[in-house]
Amino acid sequence: MLHQETYHSVRHPVPMGFPRRSAASQERPLSEALTEVGVRHRYSRNSEIFGEGEPVENVYLVVSGAVRTYKLLSDGRRQIGDFHIQGDVFGLEVGDERQFTAEAIADSVVMVASRSALVSMANDDTSLAAELWSHTANDLKRAQDHLLLLGRKRAQERVATFLLDMAGRNRADIIVELPMSRQDIADYLGLTIETVSRTLTRLEDDEAIEIPSSRRIVLSDKRALRRLNA
Repeated sequence: MLHQETYHSVRHPVPMGFPRRSAASQERPLSEALTEVGVRHRYSRNSEIFGEGEPVENVYLVVSGAVRTYKLLSDGRRQIGDFHIQGDVFGLEVGDERQFTAEAIADSVVMVASRSALVSMANDDTSLAAELWSHTANDLKRAQDHLLLLGRKRAQERVATFLLDMAGRNRADIIVELPMSRQDIADYLGLTIETVSRTLTRLEDDEAIEIPSSRRIVLSDKRALRRLNA
């Protein structure tokens, strides 16, 4: 069930150039800007945040919990595009329609801000404008890396890449907390859940990782994982 405050948004495309900055503007990071103009929404586990094909009206910041974005294929299979954890901004697309559906993986709090309001702030703040474009470029790179992972890497390489990526995003040394299920991981890596489970077991047998629980993995030998990720 979704609990939310009253909120109004206006459809507005992202401008195609760097905005000017007024003398009275104050520089602010993207997360701070989203918090300033956004409204907190609570989403229960598996609740939809936005759907594929809907107009791109808002930008989102994960305050707590986690979110997955995915597309349903013509045969009914689900391909997860990305995971978004605490502190991540998502939904900043340059087109007019959503390419993916976004759902809460667990009970989550998400800051929802009108894209037009965010762009208006960026008109007076070159640092915010630059961060918006940097974020868009990073999203494109992640999509390209994901495409490479799906097209060229073997199962063990895909799982190693995923674990190292999650460790980096969580700013974790060796202990990685995974908010998503094994099925989510499988749908992200383009594998079956059985293959993911077998691969994790093999990595554990090789002493590259330890699995104290289904949602926690210890990266015992990051060097070995990096060799698989190369």
